[in-house]
Amino acid sequence: MSTTRREFVKNAAMTGLGLGLLPDTFAKNPFNIISPSDQLKVGLIGCKGMGYSNLQRHLKIPGVECIALCDIDQSVLNERATQVEKLQGKKPALFGDYRKLLENKDIDYVIVGTPDHWHCLNMVGALEAGKHVYVEKPVANTIQEATIMKNAAKKYGKIVQVGQWQRSGPHYEDAIKVVKSGELGKIRLVKVWAYQGWMKPVPVLPDTPVPEGVDYDMWLGPATKRPFNANRFHFNFRWYWDYAGGLMTDWGVHEIDIALYAMGAKAPISVVASGGKFAYPDDASETPDTLQTVYQYDGFNMLWEHATGIDGGNYGRTEGIAFIGNNGTLVVNRGGWEVIPERYRENNEVKTRIEARKFDKKPEDDYLLFHCQNFVNAIRNNAPDTLKCGIETGSIAAINAQMGNISYKLGRKVFWDEKNGNFINDKDANKLINANYKNGWKLPVL
Repeated sequence: MSTTRREFVKNAAMTGLGLGLLPDTFAKNPFNIISPSDQLKVGLIGCKGMGYSNLQRHLKIPGVECIALCDIDQSVLNERATQVEKLQGKKPALFGDYRKLLENKDIDYVIVGTPDHWHCLNMVGALEAGKHVYVEKPVANTIQEATIMKNAAKKYGKIVQVGQWQRSGPHYEDAIKVVKSGELGKIRLVKVWAYQGWMKPVPVLPDTPVPEGVDYDMWLGPATKRPFNANRFHFNFRWYWDYAGGLMTDWGVHEIDIALYAMGAKAPISVVASGGKFAYPDDASETPDTLQTVYQYDGFNMLWEHATGIDGGNYGRTEGIAFIGNNGTLVVNRGGWEVIPERYRENNEVKTRIEARKFDKKPEDDYLLFHCQNFVNAIRNNAPDTLKCGIETGSIAAINAQMGNISYKLGRKVFWDEKNGNFINDKDANKLINANYKNGWKLPVL
């Protein structure tokens, strides 16, 4: 059952829900705490999937109102308009072209929920129009776009949050503190993984006419011109190189982000990936259903692996991050974290150097809501340094994930030059850094 914003505010006042998340004044007077200067108006670009999930959380924050929606699919746009009106009591303006939405000077910030190949154009356009931005992960579909987006945020001085919401999870923060404390001893390997049993083969489908109400040319944007195929539209775009990077970027950025943050690392020395379409070789997807990628950093390695169609991940978990140290291993995922001590024998007695313990996430905590609230607070306080996952932070995981895909595409190891932001003596790898916009679309020039 959906909850309106009015009901959320009322319930929070009655039960105390979220009083640790929202300002103290909310507890004192939840109906009149937002001054006119703190009222924020949001526009959503890309209303399917995570775009709308993000907007729903934003509309639970007092003082936030959605005044505009944009999507290239009229049926999606109409459905979301009805839902938003129910949530907030007012219907937003509707647009089929994001550039028209950005002309609305009343919009304070936008949520970018489009496919990955659109993120750069959407975000930079919003910044140029004077808007703050909440952009979905991964930051972009190429390393070049991610770099442009970082530079644009600096140039325009706006608040930009990336939707890697695990950064706003208290139990992740606690786990990271344990990793940084040194309790685990020297960490020589970090494993990050996503085993997705729900993902079945993508059936081969014929091309069809463009569905009524869909602006397909706008959906393609800077991607290669192709006939319409339902497999390449909406959710399944993730499994095609033109628009995204498969599980390596879709799930990988969440897990890689936590891993590198805890380890204090940003760029690898080398990357080598191996995998393929081993489970479903004849399905319609392009990206690998099975992949292992080894990243070498200063002092440790990181191993990313993913598999579709099976749930048998490391440590009995379908997804997670494992920090493997001399004294023990800490495993963290969306359900909580656990310390698994290393065992040794002394005088025929089994001992451990650290204590085993386990922490479960609180079921009532909504980390996506926490992440959205963090973004809104940063806007209201003009405090970009308080962001849990600003554009600089978000780009680290995205760029590392893109390196994994580049190694996979080339079928060999690549070596990264952090200072110059390219691969060492590798023309083929460096070509894959760049976006190749088509159909008259141009990369933003700053």
